[in-house]
Amino acid sequence: MYNYLDFEKPVQDLELKILELKKLAENGEAVDVADEITRLEKRSRDALRDLYKALTPWQKVQVARHSDRPHCVDYIKSLFSDFTPLAGDRNFGEDQAIVGGFARFRGEPIAIIGQEKGSDTTSRLKHNFGSVRPEGYRKAVRLMELADRFKIPLLTLVDTAGAYPGVGAEERGQAEAIARSTSACLALKVPSISVVIGEGGSGGAIAIATANRVYMLEHAIYSVISPEGAASILWRDTTRSKDAATNMKITAQDLLELKIIDAIIPEPMGGAQRAPETVIAATGDLIAKTMKDFAGANTDFREQRREKYLAMGRSL
Repeated sequence: MYNYLDFEKPVQDLELKILELKKLAENGEAVDVADEITRLEKRSRDALRDLYKALTPWQKVQVARHSDRPHCVDYIKSLFSDFTPLAGDRNFGEDQAIVGGFARFRGEPIAIIGQEKGSDTTSRLKHNFGSVRPEGYRKAVRLMELADRFKIPLLTLVDTAGAYPGVGAEERGQAEAIARSTSACLALKVPSISVVIGEGGSGGAIAIATANRVYMLEHAIYSVISPEGAASILWRDTTRSKDAATNMKITAQDLLELKIIDAIIPEPMGGAQRAPETVIAATGDLIAKTMKDFAGANTDFREQRREKYLAMGRSL
């Protein structure tokens, strides 16, 4: 059963009516309803299109957080072969909020680091809802260093509400781990690509997203703090999250205009959650194109990365 968002209620009513008519027809409890179903399906498509072509920033936040959106593990399963995961930070332990390892992408070796939220109660608890602890970022650094040593390009898949804020994480050096991970991204000699597939929340996202090319899905978000957190700080009122989302410029369209990201990956009508295979394939095609561009470039990737981020500061 599809999980509808609050603003999708007009579509929900139509689609539930369609399902009801189809069940009646299957059970032989209704006269021919094919024409009515066709009419309702068209109304449903039109309503969905109208909703998604005019999403507000707050509605995009809801879409980016949708539980049915494809997650990091879905991209890995669909796009890569021979994936070999690595675990542990060789210091404290394993953090399954970060999924990482080495694989082949269309025949070529690639290193992958991604944040995994989980898709049901069991997997969400296992992956800590995508909120990474210090050992997760230290594992990411270990993977980056391995990729650099063996001259393997790096891909990161970003989807987190933010780094884990628990006492234990702070005691184990959360801020230092995030800073070291960000520094490791900047120091890579190999090319790096980052794709924000859902939420790109705060330093928890930046720690693995400081790449040569940064892409976002059409309805993803990328921000220094969650809208709820910003509303709490600025107005001491979390009910103003909608205002915060609008003023913070967190959508892919805003960030492309500000030159924070390099391109937007289109999502199917109704969002990635309605056609995961389509958006995963589109993401794979853009990764392939970028890898081809990198292979043909005579570029110092560290210097290119440095100039990319310094230019952001100069343009403000």
